[in-house]
Amino acid sequence: MHDTDHPTLRQQTPFVRFWMARVTGILSNQMLMLAVAWQMYDLTSSAWDLGLVGLFQFVPALLMTLPAGHLADRLHRARIFASCMAAQATVALILLISTEFSWTTRGLILALSVVLGVARAFQMPAQQALTPLLVPPSLLQRAISVGSVGMQIAIVGGPALGGLLYGAGASTVYGACLALSVVSAAFTFTVHYQHIPAQRAATLASVFAGVSFVWRRQVLLGAISLDLFAVLLGGATALLPIYARDILHTGPQGLGLLRAAPAVGALLMTLVLVRFPLQRHAGYKLLGAVGVFGLATLAFGVSTHFGLSMLALAVTGAADSISVVTRQTLMQMDTPDEMRGRVSAVNSIFIGASNQLGEFESGATAALWGPVGSVVVGGLGTLVIALAWLKLFPELARRDRLSS
Repeated sequence: MHDTDHPTLRQQTPFVRFWMARVTGILSNQMLMLAVAWQMYDLTSSAWDLGLVGLFQFVPALLMTLPAGHLADRLHRARIFASCMAAQATVALILLISTEFSWTTRGLILALSVVLGVARAFQMPAQQALTPLLVPPSLLQRAISVGSVGMQIAIVGGPALGGLLYGAGASTVYGACLALSVVSAAFTFTVHYQHIPAQRAATLASVFAGVSFVWRRQVLLGAISLDLFAVLLGGATALLPIYARDILHTGPQGLGLLRAAPAVGALLMTLVLVRFPLQRHAGYKLLGAVGVFGLATLAFGVSTHFGLSMLALAVTGAADSISVVTRQTLMQMDTPDEMRGRVSAVNSIFIGASNQLGEFESGATAALWGPVGSVVVGGLGTLVIALAWLKLFPELARRDRLSS
């Protein structure tokens, strides 16, 4: 891995294989989520049941993430990720068989949603903590950016491909998900690194050590909590159907474009970051990106023009990608390897909480102030958070280089 003075990502064979595993795994997951939601609505015609699918994934993921982070620091991380992909493949296989024989029920889908939630809890800390072991420190920021590129490609392409295949029947989607998950697991089993098993006994304190580690380090606490509050206040995703129908006067196709716009913006920005990594003033650039996210959210909130709304959402995605890459790089560089799984688990909890609670916050404030008022207040709140973090976390603001 370090045979040349100036190594490149292409020379990092384990990283390339793991990147391919992540892309195929996320692509499979995105297709699977679309098919499960559509099939559940076909079965029950209930918006409540659609919400339960998400809830049945979120709750076990929340409960299991800290123990999963602890295991990621004790066991072989690539094998944990491969096992999660095998679990995802098993879910796709069960749904394929049950659909073919008309055995699919509401209860089965909810039960399998729990399995997917548990698998996600173990997948996230393992995959985040594995990347620093596959590349030299000088390439870590680029590796995280390239990983983000792959994720955005899968997030944009997965639902589109899943929707296309669903036209041939749910079984077709589940078959494709099964194949992609198996390929992902196979790629991961070929990823090798020097695994040093943990010597300390597992205790309750060691499970929660990641929380204590983040709490004691202002840079990490500031970066992770900044993302939490920015997404919590500034996320407008839950209100996109209202904007599409009642404000922008477009149909389902327009809604699909609005949903894809942030991912497109994020994809373009991560490509820029791969070519031009952040070199200096990382803290101020992180806070500036969150400020831009808030301003773009404000622009989307007041826009009544479809093209302007698309552009504003793309800017939110681009700004968020700067935040994600910067936060992930800080987290990996400032955390010793024996703690990376548990710290990544804390980060995963913050991400999950911000996404889920952000949707609730958007809905609740929209009920009080209307959709435009909700988004505008959220954008203003995000700007306030960016300014407040300048004072509350000065070490984060003054952080120059991503490497400590």
